[in-house]
Amino acid sequence: MNNSLLIRNATLINEGRKFEADVLVRNGRIEKIAAQITASADREIDAAGLWLLPGVIDDQVHFREPGLTHKGNLTTESRAAVAGGITSFMEMPNTSPQALTQDLLQEKYNRAAEVSVANYSFFMGASNRNLEEVKKTDPRRVCGVKVFMGSSTGNMLVDQAEVLEGIFEHAPTLVAVHCEKEEIVRANLEAAKTRFGEGIPMDQHPLIRSREACYASSSEAVALAKRFGTRLHVLHISTAEETLLFEAKPLAEKRITAEACVHHLWFSEEDYARLGSFIKWNPAVKALTDRTAIRKALIDGRIDVVATDHAPHTLAEKMQGYLQAPSGGPLVQHSLPMMLEMSRQGLWTPEWVVDKMCHAPANLFAIEERGFLREGYFADFVLVNPEASWAVSKENLRYHCGWSPLEGETLHTQVHTTVVNGEVVYENNQINEAVRGMRLAFSDRN
Repeated sequence: MNNSLLIRNATLINEGRKFEADVLVRNGRIEKIAAQITASADREIDAAGLWLLPGVIDDQVHFREPGLTHKGNLTTESRAAVAGGITSFMEMPNTSPQALTQDLLQEKYNRAAEVSVANYSFFMGASNRNLEEVKKTDPRRVCGVKVFMGSSTGNMLVDQAEVLEGIFEHAPTLVAVHCEKEEIVRANLEAAKTRFGEGIPMDQHPLIRSREACYASSSEAVALAKRFGTRLHVLHISTAEETLLFEAKPLAEKRITAEACVHHLWFSEEDYARLGSFIKWNPAVKALTDRTAIRKALIDGRIDVVATDHAPHTLAEKMQGYLQAPSGGPLVQHSLPMMLEMSRQGLWTPEWVVDKMCHAPANLFAIEERGFLREGYFADFVLVNPEASWAVSKENLRYHCGWSPLEGETLHTQVHTTVVNGEVVYENNQINEAVRGMRLAFSDRN
């Protein structure tokens, strides 16, 4: 481990400001930020022409380990993440086995400590039968409890009213929810089968996993949270109607928050004809009007953070017909360049991107000493070249699944270097295999 690292001549983007400065890192933390630092270091990087951002914190990924490692794993996907400027991730419990006990949850932490090059946390899973295990979750060491209020794999659908009430009343951590009303989705699917048989067109996905299904479930979650005073976080908002459930006020004043995913900000239902199952997600990518509304809600503060819902499947799985092709896709390598691409298009500023992808996740989850470029904080940051055009292709993908819905797209900003806990983990398109991330810690959030 290098004891010290000096970044010179960088353009920092942090806490609403863009300014030139040097950054000195020592023993894994930022020691000094100043216009000019005269100290020497074990290593220096001249960052002239580059932006220096806090490392991105992705609050929703599926890295597929244990049990689904033919799709992805903690080794490959954490490396894709740091190549995309993500220095910390929070991973979901619907693996095999599912993280429905404290022992199984701890096994995921143990594995990440062995192989992950990024910092990590793992959600505790909820089911209709494990409320007592949920209650044991340590709020200082676990990011939250994940509840599927819509279809999921195995037995993770929580659809019993008394269990939902128990989770919302007694969960010791933030409760993160996937909201789609199962009964509505099932009825829509049966109607589509009646109309199309087994050959349901892919563009029926947003009608099957409909806006009504999303709103019915999200509104139920918000009502429960208000009833019990729960710290609720609604994941991957996909409809205009849902954005109206949330208040535009400072994050620090909220107990009910929401997330947008990059695919709901980038794609619309017009893209099904071109990309088919490659943009099949749950909740579904919907109309242009929904995309516009989600962008607006992000800008005015009703939606608080941007994440990926990174969920890789093999190419063979995704090439199947509608009823067989699983939902989800890989995004951690590209989410920051995508958000900066939309910034270039005038949708928002780079400072705003940093707020939604770095500062806000750190504040929402009360992550200790990360998410900002501040003296004394852990040195998690990314150098970005804002004038580097590159095309997404199979040859430069790091996902284990080997495909991306962005193949053929040209992006105009590129991750140059990523630093995790003061160690250069990604540089010159290479991963430093000696680096290991740390388990995230959380302050009192109640």
